[in-house]
Amino acid sequence: MQLIDTHIHLYASEFNEDRDEIIRDAQEKSIQYFLMPNIDSSSKDAMLHLTEQYEDQCFAMMGLHPCSVKENFRKELKTVETELKKGIYYGVGEIGLDLYWDLKFVKEQEEALKIQLQWAAETNLPAVIHSRESTQQIIEIIQSLKLKNLKGIFHCFTGTPEQAKTIIDLGFHLGIGGVLTYKNSGLDKTIADINLRHLVLETDAPYLPPTPHRGKRNLPAYLFLIAEKLAWVKNVSLEEVAERTSENAIELFEI
Repeated sequence: MQLIDTHIHLYASEFNEDRDEIIRDAQEKSIQYFLMPNIDSSSKDAMLHLTEQYEDQCFAMMGLHPCSVKENFRKELKTVETELKKGIYYGVGEIGLDLYWDLKFVKEQEEALKIQLQWAAETNLPAVIHSRESTQQIIEIIQSLKLKNLKGIFHCFTGTPEQAKTIIDLGFHLGIGGVLTYKNSGLDKTIADINLRHLVLETDAPYLPPTPHRGKRNLPAYLFLIAEKLAWVKNVSLEEVAERTSENAIELFEI
């Protein structure tokens, strides 16, 4: 049995003291691959260093996170464009809109998202979408662009059943993480009738730890807890969840 973490920030400073140890621990718990989304130009080098150190386990994406879209976003996008041309990345991400923290650069976030979605379509790479408080807006942007070959993941999906169906119809998967384990999230009911072929697993570590670790640092080994919860929600075996979600991730990212 193997699990694949499709969204983890292993290069984050929160792991500087024990990164090798927690990767080994995750691998011992059958977590085989780690897909790492970029944040901005400041995270790129640390991320790429990990792909060199763990070339058979860690795979990088390139994108500009919406929370890093500021006055200099065009300069940041130039870095993304240059990096994508190198052909060493497995996805375009983490991109999207964040309407929770700061609304000052919403228009710039929208422009950056549209540009990066176009790059994802042109390179045939999956787009990994950050959609905090913005799921419907991003759905409408994708629909308006009418891009061919667009695919990817709505990371940390917390939308409605109707939005889930629309996202799937647009060719995207739903990223299921620690929120599924939260008592009052309602995500279990939202995805109850969604086929496993549309779902992938993620931790977003070091953020969004699953129950019973809320309030602490999230670890890649906790992906097992998310998989167990998904198996319970879908009333299937853990092995079936692992097999199906791993197949989805391998096919999507062409690992």
